Amino acid sequence: MTAPYSRIHLVPETGSTNADLRAQAANWPEGDWLRAERQTAGRGRLGREWRSPDGNLYASTLIGLRPGDPPVTGLGLMLGVAVHAALSNLLPAAALHLKWPNDVMCGPAKLSGMLLEREGDCIVAGVGINVTQAPMLSDRPTIALADLPGGSGMTARHVLEALVPAVDHWLALWRAGGTSAITKAWLPRAHPVGTRLTVSTGTDRPQTGHFLGLDPDGALILGHDDGTESLVHSGDVGIL
Repeated sequence: MTAPYSRIHLVPETGSTNADLRAQAANWPEGDWLRAERQTAGRGRLGREWRSPDGNLYASTLIGLRPGDPPVTGLGLMLGVAVHAALSNLLPAAALHLKWPNDVMCGPAKLSGMLLEREGDCIVAGVGINVTQAPMLSDRPTIALADLPGGSGMTARHVLEALVPAVDHWLALWRAGGTSAITKAWLPRAHPVGTRLTVSTGTDRPQTGHFLGLDPDGALILGHDDGTESLVHSGDVGIL
């Protein structure tokens, strides 16, 4: 395996690293990463703008889908586990946890988010991590690595060089063990069973309930106050 830094392509500025890799998917080396020091049109899940102040990590990689691969529904969870594992290794004193499907949180504040998009027979996986600055958002608290114990000297390059082998490891585990292997790693890193959640799918009124776990495909199982359950395959989850 080549050193992480040799697989990272750095540009000073771009609109979106995900958009760039989607445009270059036919020729981009699988496992290489594109990192931008600044993004002018970064996007998060559900079409949200991803604020991109200087000093934070904005990077994307390409995952080629192979015959016999498990269902791609597990890749979002896989990426969340990989980012959580890499950041926890860098900052062992930080109490980080995952919020479904793959936000990395510290308490109620968001530290990292991801966006996965399909392009032909590939998945473009984008990662944004607040390294030096936490963008001010009106609808949710945020935090940066610099705000956490041991995080004041972190750089985006340092973080990505730790993330590259973590993604390699967890991607190989997904291919070998399927989504079930990933959910076993995801659950102990996440908010505990019984946590009160609100779920918005963007079409109906938000649902409120409690976290019951994940189904075999990685969907969130939401328990309702009337004793019924529902599966959430996509949506925006908040912790109450």
